[in-house]
Amino acid sequence: MHNDIWHSFIYFFSASSTQAYLKKCYAERNLPDKEMKSFENCYPFLYYIEHAQTYYSQAVVAPLSIQPILSFYGFVQLLKACLLTIDPNYPESTSVLAHGVTTRKRKKQQYEFIHDEVKIQKNGLFTYMAEQMFDLKHLDGEKYSMGELLKELPELESAFELFHSKSSFKPLTPYKEGFSVPASILNTFHMTSHRFKDFLEIKTKTKLSVEEQGSNLHLYPEQAWSQNLHSPIHYHLFEKKYVMSTNKDSSCYGFPELLVHYLLLYNLSMIARYETEWWSELLKTMANDDYPLIAQFLNVTLRKGPNLVYEWLTKDRFF
Repeated sequence: MHNDIWHSFIYFFSASSTQAYLKKCYAERNLPDKEMKSFENCYPFLYYIEHAQTYYSQAVVAPLSIQPILSFYGFVQLLKACLLTIDPNYPESTSVLAHGVTTRKRKKQQYEFIHDEVKIQKNGLFTYMAEQMFDLKHLDGEKYSMGELLKELPELESAFELFHSKSSFKPLTPYKEGFSVPASILNTFHMTSHRFKDFLEIKTKTKLSVEEQGSNLHLYPEQAWSQNLHSPIHYHLFEKKYVMSTNKDSSCYGFPELLVHYLLLYNLSMIARYETEWWSELLKTMANDDYPLIAQFLNVTLRKGPNLVYEWLTKDRFF
C-alpha cells in the first residue's frame, strides 16, 4: 500500500496501549468511569482502525468505478474511532448513525459534478462529528457545492489552475521560527497587518506576532499549527508545507479538511452506487473537466484522509 501513515497507526493495534490512550482521552475531558469505559472501548476502537485499513487497502487496488465507495466507508470507520475518543458511549442513539447529509435530485441533462450540492441534515454522523470534533454547530440546512469543497484542498490547486481558475492558495514559506508570506496578501484580504494578525489569531485559535518587512509579512505562531485547523491555513501533504487559502467568499471557507473530505466522498460514493449511468459515462467518455478533478481527488484522499485522522488522534489532542 502506498500510504506510509498506516505504519503510524500500529500503536493502536494493541489492546493495552489503546486502553491507556482512551483512558487519557477520557481523563482529559473529565469523564466518569474512565477506567471501565476505556476497557470496554479499546477493542471497538481498534476494530474501527483495522476495518478502515482494510477498506483503504482495497480502494488502492480497486478500479476507479468503486473506489469512492471503499474510500468513503474506510474514512467513516476512522471517524467513528475519533468520536469514540470523545464520546465513550458512541453510538448512543440511531440518530448519529445516519450520514447526516443529503444530495439533491440529479439532473439528467448537462449535469456537472462541480456544480452539484450537498445539504447538511440536523442529525447524523456529519453533524455530530462537526460539533464534537470541531465545535461547529448549527450547520443543518447549509448547502455546499462540490466546486467550493474541492477548492479548499491545496493538493488540487494545480488541477483548478489548469482547468478553471487562478490559484487560491498562498504558500507560507518557513522563516526563522515562523513563516513568511508576501505582504500583498493584505490587499487580497483588505486588511492592515494588525487586523490580519487579529484575523489569524481568531481563525487558528493560536497567538502569533506579525512583522511587516519590505515585501513580506513574517508570522510567528506561539505554538505549532495543525493540519486540522478550522481556518484558512491548510497543509499541503505532498509538498510538505502550509498554505493559506484566499478563497474567502466561499461558503465553506476555512472548513476543517476532515469535513471537506467527508462531504466529497459521501457524494461520490452515492453517485457510484446510484447514478450508475452518469458515473459509467464519465469514466468511459471523460467528456468534461469533472473526470480529472474527481480522479485527482480520489488519489489525494486515499493518502490525506488517514493522515488527517492520525494527526487529530495524536498531535491535535495532547501528545
